[in-house]
Amino acid sequence: MANQCGRRSVPGALRHLEIDGCAVVKEAATDVIALQQALGRPEPWRDPAFPDQVLALQRKRQRNADAYARDVLFYDRSPVCTLALCLDLSLAAPPALFDEVARMTTEHRYERTVFFIRNQGFVEATAARRIGFEESLVFERVHELTYREAGFVLVDVPAASLPARVAATRRAASRALPWPK
Repeated sequence: MANQCGRRSVPGALRHLEIDGCAVVKEAATDVIALQQALGRPEPWRDPAFPDQVLALQRKRQRNADAYARDVLFYDRSPVCTLALCLDLSLAAPPALFDEVARMTTEHRYERTVFFIRNQGFVEATAARRIGFEESLVFERVHELTYREAGFVLVDVPAASLPARVAATRRAASRALPWPK
């Protein structure tokens, strides 16, 4: 199975790829935040246990995805993204997170290519994502540097319409990987 690693993505692009026949592993942090908020914790990302909770869900989703043999598997975020989140929030990254990032690279669980979807020129706030546009640019830079430092190769997917971003991702993926029919 070939894997594509956690691009900075927007749900529309991933849903489009999924409908086109690609396997997609959902992003974990938003679901952890939603559950914790439903449990009455308004800012769960401030909890020192937050990175561990995100990592646990990422691992579970990866194990579930392993059951499906697909040519291309897209991850909407990866443990490298969780590490970037820790850096951005000034949270101590748990040792298990560093272990997982090392495992990702040594066991080749993910391809070295990361589709890095650039900011679209705006941010829509949600209950889970409360940062403004300027903060999102800083966070984007932290993500970029964290992936590069971990040894990944970034394929820039510039700001564009949804069909254009999906087409750029498909072109880049098809050069290296068999594309689902």
